[in-house]
Amino acid sequence: MKASDYIVSYLAQNGVDVVFGYIGGMITHLVDSLGKSDKVKFVQTYHEQTASMAAEGYALESGKIGVAIATSGPGATNMATGIADAYFGNIPVLYITGQVNTYEYKYDKPIRQQGFQETDVVSIVKPITKYAVMVDKPEDLCFELEKAVHIATTGRKGPVLIDLPMNISRGDIYPDQMRHYKPEDAQKSKVDISLLTGALNGSKYPMVLVGGGCIDARKEVDAFVRKYNLPVVVSLMGKGLVDETYDNYLGMIGSYGNRCANLSFAKVDLLIALGSRLDTRQTGAKIDGFIPNGKIIHVDIDENELKCHRVSNRVLINADVVSFLSQVLEADISFGTDNVWLEWLHQLKQKYNQDCEVARFVSNKAPYMVMQELNKITKEGDIITADIGQNQMWAAQTIKVKPQQRFVTSGGLAPMGFSLPVAVGMAFANPSKTIYCINGDGGFHMAVQSLLLISQYNLNIKVIVMNNSALGMITQFQHLYFDSRMYATTQQGGYILPSLESIAKAYNLPYYQVDGSCPCFSREIQDGGCIVDCLIGERTVVSPKLEFDKPIYNMSPLLDNGEIESLCSQL
Repeated sequence: MKASDYIVSYLAQNGVDVVFGYIGGMITHLVDSLGKSDKVKFVQTYHEQTASMAAEGYALESGKIGVAIATSGPGATNMATGIADAYFGNIPVLYITGQVNTYEYKYDKPIRQQGFQETDVVSIVKPITKYAVMVDKPEDLCFELEKAVHIATTGRKGPVLIDLPMNISRGDIYPDQMRHYKPEDAQKSKVDISLLTGALNGSKYPMVLVGGGCIDARKEVDAFVRKYNLPVVVSLMGKGLVDETYDNYLGMIGSYGNRCANLSFAKVDLLIALGSRLDTRQTGAKIDGFIPNGKIIHVDIDENELKCHRVSNRVLINADVVSFLSQVLEADISFGTDNVWLEWLHQLKQKYNQDCEVARFVSNKAPYMVMQELNKITKEGDIITADIGQNQMWAAQTIKVKPQQRFVTSGGLAPMGFSLPVAVGMAFANPSKTIYCINGDGGFHMAVQSLLLISQYNLNIKVIVMNNSALGMITQFQHLYFDSRMYATTQQGGYILPSLESIAKAYNLPYYQVDGSCPCFSREIQDGGCIVDCLIGERTVVSPKLEFDKPIYNMSPLLDNGEIESLCSQL
């Protein structure tokens, strides 16, 4: 059996029905095998970075492993951004890169390169993969392929890479006669429930923080917080993993969190952090201001994340969230949240929610009005993707995720140009879904090649461009810290934006222009794929924002000290 044919058949056996990539000389045999397959479709993505991120979207929506392929040298290095994003985002993706024939590869020779487009891809990606290997012996192919997929999809999930020399991919193998990978039986995490029960019983003001590690634990999280009537907040990567119609949901915490959610941390005395790294984007740089007089129950699947941390007042539980919460729910803890605490939180939510924030502190409300319009038109089951920058934070602060909806963004590597290709991958995984793909004008231009896939395959992706003709997040920094010198971020500083209407025409997509100050998407949502150019004005801000030297509960624009003291005195 030809090795490349075997790889395709193995992917099909694992439920993969789409592979993303860009053809090149060293990967041609694999593309040919995909082309002949009636079970696995090959999608030519016009750029390897698009392929690498589309595979992430496919994995997120399908629940299967994503797959992306590229040729040697520049094909492989072009995928590196997506590989790194999958690594920091805990997304299971198999990346296969073509490599020169083994007899052309330099191995240990002290030269830079021997074969044409030869590159030591494995060494490049080892820091950003769970596992990376060059298969240079045909008898190792089955073992390494099975091992890589197992590693990607178990434990803390993430990307793996197989570098495949051309003479291996085109050669014949005999799978029945080859060694195969046999994983060890996974051990279920056993949790000392008393660590939680003792902390809960001694707490007056508990809070649950849902992080990105809860992606497979939505049901358990919902059952847990509802059973004990617990208030809950999310991190950026936890956005969309909680039913936001839940009465005790406060919003997102962190550097650009919702003010009501961050304000609650002035009184929280027990934080149950589920699947969250508790990085500085969540805690703020002023670590001693993050639950200074309380305790954190820190639950994470990665023991290293628990051990290597600057926050000290933590009880460490090394377990996956599903296992932890399942055991907690079975234990039937006797506990109920104090109504006085919940009533105080509801007052915060009523007075300091995002709509109140915009009305009180934001002059140019257009960006937030666009997000409020999206809240009106999106339906249960829709997918919302957000890029990086101000558009991401407007969406995360304002979008109210409905039941069965998904909110997808990147919070680890956070590459501009993420939203479009990840939306493409999700559309291939589930063509019946409507996807609202939110972008800034900068990130949109970085991922412009993804647009052709929307029209080519008639994908139901509505590309929302928050167009302020600027790199808005950086201009906000430049206003604050650089005396408003707008180098490289505005037209005066050397940043310009091409005509979105002309781009839409070139990529055969309907184009609509919307005034962000009075947005109405009634026409646009009736179409399939389209581009909606939302003009929101040049001077835009994200509000609130946590400054470097402030505790999490005191965000800018700063509240008067008396206002915070008055709030806290009510408990």
